Amino acid sequence: MVAALARFSRKTLASVPSSLRPLLSRGFPLSSSSETAAAHPAASPPPPASSPATSGDRVRWDYRGQRQIIPLGQWVPKIAVDAFVAPNAVLAGQVTIYDAASVWYGSVLRGDLNKITLGFSSNVQERCVLHAAWSSPTGLPAETSVDRYVTIGGYCLLRSCTIEPECIIGQHSVLMEGSLVETNSILEAGSVLPPGRRIPTGELWAGNPARFVRKLTHEETLEIPKLAVAINDLMQSHFSEFLPYSTAYLEVEKLKKAFNIPL
Repeated sequence: MVAALARFSRKTLASVPSSLRPLLSRGFPLSSSSETAAAHPAASPPPPASSPATSGDRVRWDYRGQRQIIPLGQWVPKIAVDAFVAPNAVLAGQVTIYDAASVWYGSVLRGDLNKITLGFSSNVQERCVLHAAWSSPTGLPAETSVDRYVTIGGYCLLRSCTIEPECIIGQHSVLMEGSLVETNSILEAGSVLPPGRRIPTGELWAGNPARFVRKLTHEETLEIPKLAVAINDLMQSHFSEFLPYSTAYLEVEKLKKAFNIPL
């Protein structure tokens, strides 16, 4: 049956003018490969199928499907209007970001087990991970709470801890379950705060495990909120790059090209 159809197709194609044969056989070659090559010696092989990322009828994704805001069940991250969340940061579940706060590039706030809160004008810098456990072995609140004017340096890990207002957490620090950093305190870079450990008000701690170093001076405590405000001012320039009006330069470039104005 197949052979009969093939012979019939070749006879039909032979009776069609040569100018119409490419139209009939496009996409459905009716002759063998040798006959097609003889009939169309100048024809080039069909182009390879384009990948989904480059084909004309598909969308080119910049982040390969990465999602910035991830709802989990009934929990949806809440972000204030003037808060900055970097485009490659990830917020999932019970996460609340208050006004003027900032979550910088590559950070992950995973509130799938408990709440994560980032207070007013606080900042979580690059590559930080904030998580929360179901419960704390110390009996203290298991949620991760960061109050106002807190600066968290890059590459920190915070899990079910509480940070009161106006504190500095140095980069590469680890705060374990149930740990508490009281107001106007500083944890030096690379420190580890064990579960249930408390840093009293106005003290500088450092080490692994973290230990008391000295009392902070009055001038040092005044500088803590100033650092958070300075990072907030720096955040504004990054924040403006991801607002709709920041793409106005593209329209300007289109007009320059339309009127042959040198860019």
